[in-house]
This record gives sequence, C-alpha cells and structure tokens, in this order.
Amino acid sequence: MPATKEQLATLTALSDKVIAGQELKAQEREFLLNFPDVKALMAAAAAIRAHCALQKLDCCAVLSVKSGRCSEDCHWCAQSAHYHTGAEIYPLLDKVQCLKVAQEAERRGIKRFSLVSAGRKPKAQDFARLVDIVRLLKAQTTLYLCASLGLVTAAQLQELKQAGLQCVHCNLETAPSFFAKVCTTHTQEDKLQVIKAARQVGLDVCVGGIIGLGESRAQRMELALTLKALGITSVPLNILHPIAGTPLGNRPHLDEAEVLRTIALWRFILPTAYIRLAGGQALLSPATLQQAFDSGLNAAIVGNLLTTPGAQYVAAKFALV
Repeated sequence: MPATKEQLATLTALSDKVIAGQELKAQEREFLLNFPDVKALMAAAAAIRAHCALQKLDCCAVLSVKSGRCSEDCHWCAQSAHYHTGAEIYPLLDKVQCLKVAQEAERRGIKRFSLVSAGRKPKAQDFARLVDIVRLLKAQTTLYLCASLGLVTAAQLQELKQAGLQCVHCNLETAPSFFAKVCTTHTQEDKLQVIKAARQVGLDVCVGGIIGLGESRAQRMELALTLKALGITSVPLNILHPIAGTPLGNRPHLDEAEVLRTIALWRFILPTAYIRLAGGQALLSPATLQQAFDSGLNAAIVGNLLTTPGAQYVAAKFALV
C-alpha cells in the first residue's frame, strides 16, 4: 500500500534520527510498526544500515554436533523428545569430523564457526569432549569459534573460554510476553542467566529469535527492543519452518512481506548490529532474499542449518565471504 507524502517525510525523519544516534520514542516506533509501504520502510532501513552497520556480509557456518532426544518442549523444534518428527538422532560427533567441517568452512572463506548441540545442556562426558573439540579447532584453524550448548553454567563457560571459545549463542527465541506460550520446560530468565554468565567470563554473545511462531507484529518489535536493551550486536533472525509432529507443525508460513517488514523494523531498533538471516531461508524466494539483503540484513548463517535446508542462495550469491 503506497504511503502519503506526509508519511514518507516522517519515515525519512525517523531514519535520519536513528542515523544520528538518537532513540526513537514509543509513538515513533508505533508509526513504523504499521507503516503501510513495506518497500519504503526497507529503503529507509537500507539507509540506516549504510550509515551505521558494517557493509561486508558476515557469514557464520554452523555444525550440528549432536542431534535429537532433547528434553525441552520448544514447540517449534524437531529435535525435542516430546514430539515424533523423524528428525535425525545421533550422538556427539568425533572431534576429527568436526575439524574436517571447520577446515572446509575456513577454506571457503568463512570467518565464524559455531558448534550446536541438542539438549538442555551437555552431560559431563559430552562436555569434556566438546572442550576437546574447541581446543582442537582453536589450534588447527583461525576461525572465530562460537557454540550453542543450551543452559551451560558459568564454570562450563569459563572452561570453554580457556579452550579457545570466543562466543556463546543463546537465543531468547521470542518476546518476553510470548515465550511461555511456546516453551514450558525452561524460562527466558534461564537464558538470560547464560548470557550474563558468558559476559562475566569474557565471552561474546550471539542472541536472536524466531518469527512466525504466532506472535504479533508488536511482539516481534518487543523482542528487538529486548535485544537492544541487552546490547546484543550479533542477532540471528530465524523464520519458523513448520515441522510436522511439533505443536507448530501446522502453522502457515509467515508472509514474505511480513518477513521483510520485520527485518526493516529490526534495523531501525538495532542500527549497528549484525542482523543475521538464519533458519527458514529456504522458505523465501530468491527475489525476497535479494530484497532482504538489499535492505536491513548484513549477515547470514550458512552451511548446515540444523534440521532445515541450508542457505544455497546465500552461498551462491555472496560466495560465502
């Protein structure tokens, strides 16, 4: 829907305000939330990114090092033991396998590499092996190493840091007001404790969420504002890819225009962050992906995207740089 001249003028004024480093007021955020012209909103987001964020696409490759039989009931997740999804189940990979994948990512120009393990948190035996994997990757590659290991403790984070880990990934998943509707076996406060502990031991953090779970547009902005308040600078944006057998398996795909709107809105809220397209990329058309990277995005997850197809478009279009 086209915007009026007055609406476009206000949009430009708000993007200029963000570029100048000023905070948007609640009524200004409300104006953006329901702005009628998504293309104009995207153009404004592109201007913010051009002035405030790094322009080179930042790619992170992920490796699922352990899959399935997770005790948590996250309603979107194929790896939960609560649901029957047919997702692949396997124990922790051998460290030599992990090194091979990491070295291939490095050879292709990837700078960031993340180990992702299913489960509430690693068992003692698995954790010791994970530390060995991190230590090996640190010794044999120049990759920036990240891990997504659930509700790890401060002591475990300290041990991982000493082995060479540089960043911990722990998504908040959705707005604080919506989280309890899609997960009951842990809380968002549990996740916030991991983020706090990671920072206390000197690790970077990567924190984002999923859109399309049934949350409102306002709740998507609520999540972005929560990330802003936490000072998060690497923000994975996942799009729900409904998995048969999960409670959200029958949810309709989020409209592509709504995905583009969310990306633009998040750029207004998080002007300097790496906003990183992650899961659900395969649901978007090449034209929509191009629009997303032409507007608010400046980062992506590539390679093995856990239980959904990988980022072939990103790999081909941006040559994994």
